[in-house]
Amino acid sequence: MGLGSLYICAYFAPTLDIKNSGHFYIYDGKENLVYQGSSSSRWIDLEDVSPYIIDAVISVEDKNFYKHNGFDYLRIIKVLFSNMINREIVAGASTISQQYIKNLYLDFDKKWSRKIEEAWLTLKLEVHYDKDEILEGYLNTINYGQGNYGIENAANYYFNKSAKEVTLEEALILAGIPKSPYYFNPVADYNLAKERALIVADAMVKNGKLTKEEYDNLFKEEVSIYGKKSENNLQTLMYYQDAVYDELHSLKSVPESLIETGGLKIYTSLDMNVQSKMEETMLKEMQDTGDLQVASVAVDPKTGNVLGLIGGLDYAKSQYNRAIDAERQVGSTMKPLLYYAALENGMTSSSTFLSEPTNFVFANNQTYSPENYNGKYGNQNITMAAAISYSDNIYAVKTHLFLGEDVLVDTAKRMGIKKKLEPIVSLPLGTVELSMLDYANAYTTLASGGYKRDISFITKVEDLDGHVLYEKKQKDDLVLEPSYVYILNEMLTSTYNSAFIDYNTPTVLSIAGKISRKYAVKTGTTGTDCYMVGYNPDIMMMVWNGYDDNRAVENKLGNISKNIWVDTVENFELDRDVVWYQKPENVVGMALNAITGKLDNDLEHSNIFYFIDGSEGVYEVKSADYEE
Repeated sequence: MGLGSLYICAYFAPTLDIKNSGHFYIYDGKENLVYQGSSSSRWIDLEDVSPYIIDAVISVEDKNFYKHNGFDYLRIIKVLFSNMINREIVAGASTISQQYIKNLYLDFDKKWSRKIEEAWLTLKLEVHYDKDEILEGYLNTINYGQGNYGIENAANYYFNKSAKEVTLEEALILAGIPKSPYYFNPVADYNLAKERALIVADAMVKNGKLTKEEYDNLFKEEVSIYGKKSENNLQTLMYYQDAVYDELHSLKSVPESLIETGGLKIYTSLDMNVQSKMEETMLKEMQDTGDLQVASVAVDPKTGNVLGLIGGLDYAKSQYNRAIDAERQVGSTMKPLLYYAALENGMTSSSTFLSEPTNFVFANNQTYSPENYNGKYGNQNITMAAAISYSDNIYAVKTHLFLGEDVLVDTAKRMGIKKKLEPIVSLPLGTVELSMLDYANAYTTLASGGYKRDISFITKVEDLDGHVLYEKKQKDDLVLEPSYVYILNEMLTSTYNSAFIDYNTPTVLSIAGKISRKYAVKTGTTGTDCYMVGYNPDIMMMVWNGYDDNRAVENKLGNISKNIWVDTVENFELDRDVVWYQKPENVVGMALNAITGKLDNDLEHSNIFYFIDGSEGVYEVKSADYEE
């Protein structure tokens, strides 16, 4: 009577929305559906699941699934007796219904309070849904290892086929994984996966779903394991999707309760062409590079919308999103922020400093002796444009000290970097560690001509009835002087300009043959990190390479980030009109020697320098202006 009363109460309680719980529809920037499922799995109907899988799962997980009303009371009595003897919860008797409830709403703590809540929700589940609906939901949400949730994702990843097409042996392997997704998946350990599969097969024999003869003929030959994603570029697309879910939780107008229990349509700025090209070039360039990792983000400077994102080499092997969660040294890509501040504070594109090995002496006899990356120095005065082209560290530190160390900190904050930076002497050399997404704020500000944008993935969120819960509002905060931004962007084309070939070589000259139009480009290289950043009015893209354990990156790997960048942006620009920034009326150009900034007849090194009208004569900063 007590149990009956509980079932009656559960029947009249509000229905659990399992069809929409954690269920999302994600659309790209063209409003094409690119993902349908929970936060981590695609949803398929039970009729699209192989009977082998259904029989195997029920046999090993819950043989009385179609007979009980949510609880296997005989198993519960046995487990309770065991727990009482041990005076702690050492085992469970969870049915498929109970496991599904845990997947949807609960954590996996073995506390009595959680068990009571689980029991109540299981009652509600059983009285409002039939067994097929419950089994379908369970199969679509269970963890199958290697970053795969849901039976369709797992079948596609491990065997390169749908869940409806798997063989008996493949079904046994899949059914065995959820016991311990880390150990029993066939990519991690094929032999362990096979041992577990045979345990599943034995349960099927005992349950009358498999004959002894069929059992004896299992695994006579090794099952072929595919072990990678094959649709929608999911090897990297899941990194973008994870970023979408992170942002979704930050939207105040979207109730957290609805995210957890309701259905949502999420419209994003994803450009599948950008995402697929990023992945294609990444895979091509990173063949045979061991455990070298990668991160990349592409942003539309006009809106701040993220067009594509890669958080690592292979999502199935590592779900750690290096584009969002990792903080790495940005190297010399910090210098353009410094040089914008320099332009704003009276220096010009032709202002010169002496490029030579320098020992900077500070208070208390502290010293700092930076070196140029390739050990090359002009041993002469060089222009700011040349310093950018060669990524000259001496010029950068002298400029930093000339302006005052707080200036770069304030400028970075104004451009949108959220992390608090310290005013240290090495800051312009990028010794600071930043997340790529935070850093993208600053470069998007430069790429937009001086407007600070909100970097975001989501453009709109609706419920399943079409009610708009959130819609991004365009942000147009002008935080930089457009004339100085234009001059800086022109200087950043010097990194692949052959006019600067002299005692040193422009840092991006190796990919100049692939560049078909103007981009503002800067590299950043430390001992452990390789950065590449470039942009025009259409796209801003960053690429990072490095090792998760901060090992030194071999010099021969330095071109990987450059090639990933150029191949992606050039593909993006195909069939688009050639665009560049419109020159402000107060900016003038003058042909000068690229390295010295002097008027001469050296046509080989002639370069157009841009100035605020009237500042063309400011060529040199005297050493006394920066010495401390």
